[in-house]
Amino acid sequence: MSSLKNKVALVAGGTRGAGRGIAVELGAAGATVYVTGRTTRQQRSEYNRPETIEETAELVTQAGGRGIAVQVDHLEADQVKALVTKIEKEQGRLDILVNDIWGSEHLMEWNVPVWEHSLEKGFRMLRLAIDTHIITSHHALPLLMQNKGGLVVEMTDGTAEYNNSHYRLSMFYDLAKTSVIRMAWGLAQELQPHKCTAVALTPGWMRSEMMLGHYNVQEENWQEATKTTPHFAISESPRYTGRAVAHLASDPEVARWNGQSLSSGQLAKHYGFKDIDGSQPDCWPYLVEVQEAGKPADVTRYR
Repeated sequence: MSSLKNKVALVAGGTRGAGRGIAVELGAAGATVYVTGRTTRQQRSEYNRPETIEETAELVTQAGGRGIAVQVDHLEADQVKALVTKIEKEQGRLDILVNDIWGSEHLMEWNVPVWEHSLEKGFRMLRLAIDTHIITSHHALPLLMQNKGGLVVEMTDGTAEYNNSHYRLSMFYDLAKTSVIRMAWGLAQELQPHKCTAVALTPGWMRSEMMLGHYNVQEENWQEATKTTPHFAISESPRYTGRAVAHLASDPEVARWNGQSLSSGQLAKHYGFKDIDGSQPDCWPYLVEVQEAGKPADVTRYR
């Protein structure tokens, strides 16, 4: 993988989870990374978790890049516009845009039909998952398109193939995650004439801060969770998805992926990178071929 030194990235929604993993790996490759989100050391968002954008920016710098934290509510167009103006003034360019804004776990009502689901929570989820991405692209893409080879990564949950054949247990969640995949396809059509690329990317079963907390484990001992949830053995760290984005961003032929729905496991096989534990988990085939097939947990062929 070539260096991303002199490249500028915006990881929108980089406070935690995949966004943090992506920001850190872009930093490890030498990029300058603007990390945005609502939660700072002084103020928490409605999601009410402890991770902050400052922590992520510091991790980017520690990894070898330059992390810059900027508090932004991506539903507020004026804030996003000001962010892009700041990036242009300070860097003069934008090479990588990662739309990973989400922060809606507290709004989800699993296995609740639409006629019983809270409309307030459902519409808030859609605004956080879709409107934020559109607003950010609207303001950031003119700067990104000033240089050929720009990359937009729309983060989602599930590949197009998986989501097309699986209901995601909530109409609002299903709509949010499938819409982002289509959004990437639409952006790809509009960016192609400008020699830029857009893709949708999904992690697998990701060991986010929230997921680790759910199982009462840390990254260092996450395998303990497999005692109660054996299929968690296929899980992956947020850095794995980060490495996927870093390899895409450094690929001179990244346009080959334009408009496609990709996964961390798929790109690991293509580019040859591994997760932080040296493995190559490929979650989505595993879920179908092992977990859903009712087979005992066995990741031998999948990581």
